[in-house]
This record gives sequence, C-alpha cells and structure tokens, in this order.
Amino acid sequence: MFDIAFPELVLVCAVALVVLGPDRLPTAIRTLGLWFGRLRRSYYSVKTEIEQEVGMDDIRRQLHDEQIKEEINRLQQDVKTEMDGVTDSIDPIARQLAADTTTDDKEGATAGG
Repeated sequence: MFDIAFPELVLVCAVALVVLGPDRLPTAIRTLGLWFGRLRRSYYSVKTEIEQEVGMDDIRRQLHDEQIKEEINRLQQDVKTEMDGVTDSIDPIARQLAADTTTDDKEGATAGG
C-alpha cells in the first residue's frame, strides 16, 4: 500500500521510539491504528455510496442479463438450425410415405370396386 520495506519500517519505529519515548509510544500506535481504521471505513463508505449513486449494481445486472439473452438467442438459433436439418432430412421420407399411401389407397379402391 505505502511501498515501505522492512528496514524502512524499523527505522520509522526507532525514530518514533526516540521522539515519543517508551511511555507514549503504545498510546500513539493505538491512536494511529484507530485513525487508519476510520480512514479505511470512510473510504469504503464513500466507495459504496458512489457505486450506489452511479448505479453500478444496475449496470452489472444489465450486463449479466444481456449475456444471458445472447446465450438464449444463440441456443435458439442452434436449435432452429438443427430442426431445419432434421426437417430437411425427413421431408423426402414423408413425401415418399404420402405417395405410397395414395398409391395403396388407389390400388385398394380399384381392387375392391
């Protein structure tokens, strides 16, 4: 976050110990920790508020819905393509069966008549 290496951190602690002394150092560290916590909470609060104002949740939801719609459309197109292929392969058989049925009906009518 602050890009501080361990030796730099040790140096800062040593300077703080010399400046504040061993009596006030724990209180100063505790206070510093509280301030960092408040700063972090404020940052997340502002971030959440801005996201709500901008409508990031709505935008994410819309993107997700659009992705689902695109997937549904793609699947519908795939199913339609497959159905067209099946229909194309069945049509000649259906015509042949229809022709055979009418031929059988005509033969039955002439034989029975």
